[in-house]
Amino acid sequence: MTATASQHAEAIPQSAVTDHPSDAGDVRTLQKIDIRTGITRLGDLDGHTTTALVVDVETTGLDAQSDVITELAMRRFRYDDNGIIVEIGRGWTWREDPGFPLSPEIVSLTGLTDGDLASQFVDDDIVQQIIGEADLIIAHNAAFDRPMLEKRLPDMPGRPWACSLEQVDWRAAGFEGRSLGYLAMQAGWFFDGHRALNDVDAVVQLLQHEDTDGCPLLYQLNENALADSHLIEAVGSAFETKDALRARGYRWNAPERVWWREVSDSQLLTEQAWLATEIYAFGKGSTSMGPRITRRNAFSRYR
Repeated sequence: MTATASQHAEAIPQSAVTDHPSDAGDVRTLQKIDIRTGITRLGDLDGHTTTALVVDVETTGLDAQSDVITELAMRRFRYDDNGIIVEIGRGWTWREDPGFPLSPEIVSLTGLTDGDLASQFVDDDIVQQIIGEADLIIAHNAAFDRPMLEKRLPDMPGRPWACSLEQVDWRAAGFEGRSLGYLAMQAGWFFDGHRALNDVDAVVQLLQHEDTDGCPLLYQLNENALADSHLIEAVGSAFETKDALRARGYRWNAPERVWWREVSDSQLLTEQAWLATEIYAFGKGSTSMGPRITRRNAFSRYR
C-alpha cells in the first residue's frame, strides 16, 4: 500500500484476523465481523505481496444500463504469494445523491433513504487514485459491480478483476449457497447487511477462511482470476435443449437471448465435445453450426 491516497496503517499488537469462533455442543456462536487495520503478523510481509482492493456498490436498482450508484465502499489489503493477508488498510465509503427519489423497494433493500443521500457525492479523484494503486480489484458479483463502477467512472484505471462469487469453489470448501450473508454465517460470522462497507469486510473475512487443503480461499481466488478462461455462448440452441444446458451449468442471458457458461482452458475441449453431441448434433434443432467462444482474462472478464 502507498500513502498517496491514505496513510500507512500502523502495526497493532493484535492480529487483524480474528480467531475463528468455536462451536460448543449443539450451539453455534456467531461472531460479528470486525476487520482491524494494520499488520496482521501473518504470512510473509517482507516477500512479494499483491495489493487487492475489495469494492461494493449499492445502487438505485439492478439494471447496469439505467441505474446509478448511491453508495460505494472500498478497502485495500496486501497478501503474500500463499494468499495470506499481511496488512489491511482503512475502509472508504461514499454516498451519492442520484437526483431522484429512491423506490420503496430499494429503500427496503439497501436501508438508504433520500435523506441519507441528499447533497452527497462520490469523490471521483480519490476513488480513481485508490484504484490506480491496486494490483487486483475484487467484488462479490463483479459482473454487477464492475459495469456499475466503470459507467460511473469512465476514466477509471484499467485493472484486473476477480469475483469472489464466481471464482471460489464454495461447495468444495464445505459451503452451501453463495450469498455473502449465508457464507459468513456458515463460517461462524455475521454482519449488518446492505451497507456497502460491511459487505466489503465480509469478503475480506471470508477470503481468509481456509480451503480443505489448508490454503486461504484468497489463494484459490487469485489463481482463478489470473488464469485465462473461455466464454461459451450456445447461440442458436433449440428451445428443447434448455433443460440440458441448465443442468450443464449454463445460464440464460435475457438481453442477448443466449445460454452461456464460462470454462477454464482445461475444460474447453470437453465442453466443445458435449455441445457438439447434445446441442449441435443433427436432429437437435439448432439453427447454428456451433457455439460462440470468446477468450477472456482478468482485464476483460465481467465487463
